[in-house]
Amino acid sequence: MSRIRQLGIGAASAVLVLAGLSLSASAEDEAFSPYVDAQGNISFPSGFRTSMVHLGSWFVPEGGASGFHDVYTEKESVEAYRATGKFPDGATIVKELRASEAGNYTTGTNVSFATDGLKQWFVMIKDEQGRFESNPIWGDGWGWALYKPDDKGTNVASNYENDCLGCHVPAKAADWVYTEAYPSLNSN
Repeated sequence: MSRIRQLGIGAASAVLVLAGLSLSASAEDEAFSPYVDAQGNISFPSGFRTSMVHLGSWFVPEGGASGFHDVYTEKESVEAYRATGKFPDGATIVKELRASEAGNYTTGTNVSFATDGLKQWFVMIKDEQGRFESNPIWGDGWGWALYKPDDKGTNVASNYENDCLGCHVPAKAADWVYTEAYPSLNSN
């Protein structure tokens, strides 16, 4: 406060200046990603199925991650990827895992389809600036999160190197993202 007095700014003006700085920092955080707070905590992107673009799907036939993996991102992120070949700073990728069943249909036998059985969601947020170096869910250019259906308010990943990175090592050369199942990233 003494520095403010030295500058000849009154208390009321100082409060307005500080409030403006706070709003500016908040607006900057929001501009980076609406799903990330000032400490780097990642929130679940509710409504992503209708507000984002479906990039593509994976089908895993067996094991703990079996089922359909539907992947989404922002329309602007698709456009940036098409123009540059990489996801832009602040891009959000959501992978939703759903259980599957199979049945016989006119299109074929043993046709797999996704059910309402949600398994979990993986969320990645691109960070080209290394904003959260002291937060263990951030690194290698991304923020990493994992949410379970019983509590979408809690990121159960606590350290991206232990909880997330292992599955992405084969995609390291592609900025840790498997893009071959995402036809939306192609401009054709």
